[in-house]
Amino acid sequence: MDDQNKNLILATVLSFLVIMVWFVLFPPPEPVVDPNAPAVTATQGVAPPAATEPAATSDAGTAAPTAEAPRLTIDTPELTGSVSLLGGRIDDLQLKSYKQTLDEGSDIVRLLAPVGQSNAYYALFGWGPAGSLNFEDVPGANTEWMPAGGGTLSPGQPVTLRWDNGKGLLFTREISVDDHFMFTVTETVQNTGTAEARLFPYGIVARHGKPTNLENFFVSHEGVVARADGKLTETDYDDVAGLPLVEREGAQAVVVEAATDGWIGFTDKYWMTVLVPEQGKPFTSVTKFVPQANIYQTETRQAVVSVAPGASVSTSQRLFAGAKEWETIRAYQNDGAVGAAGQPIAGFIDAIDWGWFFFLTKPIFALLHWLNASIGNMGIAIIALTFILKLLVLPLAYKSYVSMARMKELQPEMEALKERAGDDKQMMQREMMKLYKDKKVNPAAGCLPILIQIPIFFALYKVIFVTIELRHAPFFGWLNDLSAPDTSSIFNLFGLLPWAAPEPGSILALIFIGVLPILLGITMWLQQKLNPAPTDPTQQMIFAWMPWVFMFMLGGFASGLVVYWITNNIITFVQQYAIMLSHGHKPDLFGNIKSGFKKKAPVPVADKSAKPKKK
Repeated sequence: MDDQNKNLILATVLSFLVIMVWFVLFPPPEPVVDPNAPAVTATQGVAPPAATEPAATSDAGTAAPTAEAPRLTIDTPELTGSVSLLGGRIDDLQLKSYKQTLDEGSDIVRLLAPVGQSNAYYALFGWGPAGSLNFEDVPGANTEWMPAGGGTLSPGQPVTLRWDNGKGLLFTREISVDDHFMFTVTETVQNTGTAEARLFPYGIVARHGKPTNLENFFVSHEGVVARADGKLTETDYDDVAGLPLVEREGAQAVVVEAATDGWIGFTDKYWMTVLVPEQGKPFTSVTKFVPQANIYQTETRQAVVSVAPGASVSTSQRLFAGAKEWETIRAYQNDGAVGAAGQPIAGFIDAIDWGWFFFLTKPIFALLHWLNASIGNMGIAIIALTFILKLLVLPLAYKSYVSMARMKELQPEMEALKERAGDDKQMMQREMMKLYKDKKVNPAAGCLPILIQIPIFFALYKVIFVTIELRHAPFFGWLNDLSAPDTSSIFNLFGLLPWAAPEPGSILALIFIGVLPILLGITMWLQQKLNPAPTDPTQQMIFAWMPWVFMFMLGGFASGLVVYWITNNIITFVQQYAIMLSHGHKPDLFGNIKSGFKKKAPVPVADKSAKPKKK
């Protein structure tokens, strides 16, 4: 590999570093829903009141703390919590299978919390008035529902709530839940009066203030996630707070009309709460911010229905509230429900933030998920994934390494060319290109594996960072969370000394790295030593420091990603060694290592002003 080829590799690696720094300093803005989208149409009646309106008008946020209201228990294989009879709110929900931390006594993850607790977060449902009805005539956030039947909500055992408005309308709400994270809310209104009633069903997910545990990292979207007629939008909390004021909504809002399918709600890194109206029917989705109360809100509003005297009408919508498990969400997308019949939810898998490289991220994760299910260890699955990815790009890598080996064979001719050309740069360039063409060698081919590696690296980084399947996934020994950095540290001699390692993210943790980053540096250094050091002193210095810079730079990355990088380095080393050997060029690995430790004498600078001696 000549100096020009090394220049290309060096430029590629430095470009990779620049890209990483750029993304950290200038993260790309999240796409924002169009503020000029059409407002609610007349067929959908008036909007539910904003969160700060009086409680008598179906206020979504000013109700008394629901912890004081009567409750019905939620108990499923995955969920525990309760439903408040005040408004029929689903506002108390914890995830049985997920703990806050890996500590033995850690609490399970709380997803929803009632009004009155910090960071209240809840879902509620109601009817909006149309025609001659008013908000007092329909159930809303402060309606006191009466239970009918059992008091525990569990799979196969729904709960039923009833409310009579005293003016001829009887409302019934049935809430059911499956074995995972999907609630189904079926609303029925029976008209026992003498006049036609017009009204529309809605659902609301509200958050009081921003979540306190926001990652605030561009790799993972947190905020509103919505889909309408095939278009996905992601809006972070700052952009929601910056929406224009819409008088009709009584708040800052954006309103989107969907004709056939869609859903809307809030997503965290690993959890989400999303409203799913009846698919195949038009509905309105609303993203809203009420600055006076600091409430973020998403809504679905279905079409106005007319209920004739003596008749009844039923509608339903679903609420996903739980972990963003790929297999579970995929089942909801394809089959509508897990273990039960239901409407498929178009594009639901995109609630997981796959990022810009989704065309790589999705298949990479699907393969990793399958490998983990087959092997039973996520760390080994990552190693197996690395082998498969290297196998897929082997034909291209083979051509690249063959080209590098042939460049070695051209080294004597290149040296002779340099002597002939002297200081004539143009002649050197012209003759070099002619030599490459005659020998059918592509000097840039050596860069191809690195160029391929960059998008794969970003895609796998995204997978490890955002998918819940990597959260708290163990490998072996001290590596008990592949989504977190290596917890071992030179600071306490990897656990041999009786004091704790530095806290992750601290300055000391960046300096006193763990076992995996050190292995990363060593494997990168060994891979580099397959070739002699460049003759140019500047290049030589940069190449000498590069493995150790990467070692510290990636020390704070997820350990799963470092496992991938180490495995990739080892495979690349073996591939390159074997291909170079097959082309008659045995890499002088130990010789190159020894030469790296030798102190080189300074190169004398020729005195161009001196006149040549006469013979």
